[in-house]
Amino acid sequence: MQITFFSNYFNHHQKALCDELFRQSGGNFIFVETEPMEEFRAGMGWEITEFPSYVLRSYLGEAEEREACRLGNESDVVMIGSAPERFVEQRIAKNRLTFRYTERPLKEGTVKMFIPRLAKKFYYLHYRNRKKNIYILGASAYAAADYKKLHSYPGKCLKFGYFPFINSTDAEELMRRKRKNSPIKILWTGRFLKLKRADLLLKACGMLRRRDIPFCLTIIGSGEEEAMLKTIAQREGLEGQITWKGFLSPAEVRHEMEDANIYVMTSNFLEGWGSVIYEGLSAGCAVVASHACGSAPWLVRPGGNGFLFENGKADSLYDKLYRLCTDAELTEQLGRNAYRQMQELWNPSVAAKRVIELSEALLDNRKTEYADGPLSPAPVLKNNWYKEG
Repeated sequence: MQITFFSNYFNHHQKALCDELFRQSGGNFIFVETEPMEEFRAGMGWEITEFPSYVLRSYLGEAEEREACRLGNESDVVMIGSAPERFVEQRIAKNRLTFRYTERPLKEGTVKMFIPRLAKKFYYLHYRNRKKNIYILGASAYAAADYKKLHSYPGKCLKFGYFPFINSTDAEELMRRKRKNSPIKILWTGRFLKLKRADLLLKACGMLRRRDIPFCLTIIGSGEEEAMLKTIAQREGLEGQITWKGFLSPAEVRHEMEDANIYVMTSNFLEGWGSVIYEGLSAGCAVVASHACGSAPWLVRPGGNGFLFENGKADSLYDKLYRLCTDAELTEQLGRNAYRQMQELWNPSVAAKRVIELSEALLDNRKTEYADGPLSPAPVLKNNWYKEG
């Protein structure tokens, strides 16, 4: 069985999954990179300079383009992410098994459905193909709800996401490192953009400070909101408890996660997936995440491996941080559970195994369904599903 995965570029968010697909398929896997990576992403440490043997770069020449088109037409299974539709048009017309690997299409709101150019695109890509042999690999817990609004792929949306390398550090070693923190260490990473809502964390930490709750906060990143965020931090009196580390490489960020007790993700609904939640859990952190982040409803289990807070509400975030900062035993237990979940379920090996198993079943007209984790059914989840009080 030949599996081909089309996406715009090959990066560290995809490599671990692709390595597993190549290994578990016995080498019958090709990743087609359809465009070179943008400079700003390469500058963030996303670029891979040494490509594995299974990567085909279709943009390098006519021969590579022809081979990519052949793979799109003839492969037994195709996964397509952000890549030109021309690579799969013929196979979809022939009703051949295809997985669309996608974040939510309406994260900016349903207004997109009424923009003529986008409405035409949604019809062409999705509605007219809704009964075809196409399944959605959802890289957002809100994808199924968006596709329902587009009247597309009923009952064919599956949980998936992005699968960076799983943490290989021993759980006990991670916990020993975390116990050395005094006071407890809270970590936030990302670009300083409005959608990331780092201001919520600063305000919540200000509430902790005013109640004399001990903690230290590390913030990694840079961006257009930096001056505003530092002004808020000063107003909240956090100068003695906050460390600004600027931009760090992915490897350096992973090291910081391994040292942290609590990882916080504050983004709003414009955050498609949020791989840092995956990485924070994998590093054994108790994760506190906005319910709006695409990965949060699937990966964060309130009271099990972390907590959700209501999107946009600093007091809701404060409540979760207070519980963790005042209960080191709870924080460690949630971190252990987080680490175990990623080692056992949400990881590249399990995801690849299930892609192969499900593909074989669908090609043989057999039914295969998973209760939880990658490729389990994705429920329809509305934006306002999570409410407190």
